[in-house]
Amino acid sequence: MRDYLLTLCVTAAVTYLLTGPVRKFAIATGAMPEIRARDVHREPTPRLGGIAMFFGLCAGLLVADHLQNLNSVFELSNEPRALLSGAALIWLIGVLDDKFELDALIKLGAQMISAGVMVIQGLTILWLPIPGVGTVALTRGQGTLLTVALVVLTINAVNFVDGLDGLAAGMVCIAAAAFFLYAYRLWYGYTIEAAAPATLFAAILMGMCLGFLPHNMHPARIFMGDSGSMLIGLILAASAISITGQVDPDVLRLFEGSTREATHAALPVFIPLVLPLTIIAIPMADLVLAIVRRTWNGQSPFAADRGHLHHRLLEIGHSHSRAVLIMYFWSALFAFGTLSYSVHSTSMWIVLGVVFLSAIGLVLLLLPRFSPRAPRWAESFLPPRYRRRRAVAGVSAESADSTGLTSPVSASMEEPPTERVPVPAGVNGSTAIGHRSRFTDRRKAGTPS
Repeated sequence: MRDYLLTLCVTAAVTYLLTGPVRKFAIATGAMPEIRARDVHREPTPRLGGIAMFFGLCAGLLVADHLQNLNSVFELSNEPRALLSGAALIWLIGVLDDKFELDALIKLGAQMISAGVMVIQGLTILWLPIPGVGTVALTRGQGTLLTVALVVLTINAVNFVDGLDGLAAGMVCIAAAAFFLYAYRLWYGYTIEAAAPATLFAAILMGMCLGFLPHNMHPARIFMGDSGSMLIGLILAASAISITGQVDPDVLRLFEGSTREATHAALPVFIPLVLPLTIIAIPMADLVLAIVRRTWNGQSPFAADRGHLHHRLLEIGHSHSRAVLIMYFWSALFAFGTLSYSVHSTSMWIVLGVVFLSAIGLVLLLLPRFSPRAPRWAESFLPPRYRRRRAVAGVSAESADSTGLTSPVSASMEEPPTERVPVPAGVNGSTAIGHRSRFTDRRKAGTPS
């Protein structure tokens, strides 16, 4: 665990320290696209944050290669090299897209090629554990197709959810944390060496996200862009493929004492297949809904719009930060709920806890739909929007106007403010900076209009 934590910290430090220079580089090269109709930020923000994340990945792999307990991962398996090859290719395509806006089909082809590069070097699904049937061996063609499909789906799921500041990095970090705990349990608890590469990938992925998040939280100073979102999506898929396709579930069955006939008793055996799917459950649901919505409207499945889950959270009244936290909550509930169930599958308290937390999540989700009135004694602990308006004794509307004070009652009885008329930049200077004048035109008397 100490070596994994060291690798995580080095990856996070390199990513964090490089993000600042990368931001300056993005501004200098003009990687600051104009604000589009589907964007929620108001100012042009530089992209190319994936550059810092990629060098963080390289630093993490380099450090792990020189650690005594992790060096065996590189000696006994070719998966780290396969991951680095596929990550380098998808990262390069992402950098070009952040700068030049590549076509969606070109990016899709690059994703498939990146997955194929990893398959050629041995990072592929070899068998599948199916409940009630057991272990099903896959042919080379079946394993290749399934691996490519999982990589492409995961990359696009993460890319689709990257719409708010800190959303994609935070959700992937939560997913990687849950995946790391499960993979480490297989490697250290069951002494299954085949789970070591997936454990390392998850630790490095956590470091990349944690190092980038301080620069990407609202208001974001830099975006990861497609160079970052496709990169972390590919690493997440590689972790899932490594532990799903390489770890033989029959080895776990020896420890659990399950049989094929008792599928319910063998459920923990099949968690390596279920856990990667639950980790990307929310991004995958967003991806499926986006494809159905765009196809139903006669648009291309790759056409951008403002119908994603995070956009809908903003539309129903959530703030930017609260929408991100809600998405974090549901991601953590899916990932760690599945992780807990894999450890204690017979405990009913886990199911009840997940149901209880889901109810809390639904209440938080629907909170903007109503404005509850809190008791008087609790108003001091709540935001102003939930407090009752009180009349200020001895202060009337007329006296408030004369003294410059406005009571809450008079403010609520006033007419709603009309739409503000843009103030032109007159002869006295621009109005973009500084206080605006009370007048719509500040030209001096006698000057021509």
